[in-house]
Amino acid sequence: MNITLNIDEDIVKKVRKIAIDKDTTLTAMVRDYLTWLADSDAAERRERIRLLEDSFARLSRGMGQRDWTREDLHAR
Repeated sequence: MNITLNIDEDIVKKVRKIAIDKDTTLTAMVRDYLTWLADSDAAERRERIRLLEDSFARLSRGMGQRDWTREDLHAR
């Protein structure tokens, strides 16, 4: 997929020099950064889910057998 970006020319020149020093291209640097960003976001979500599941497992308590009815709870 091709994407058009509006970036200040001075920034483009600086980043192209960095890319040359790293033996790569500006396009490759942008692609690598976007790939890293997408992967790190997915990893962060997986870690949050894991932490939440760990909390549930650690903090959950058994409620015992349900031996009451809704009517019992609302009886006056």
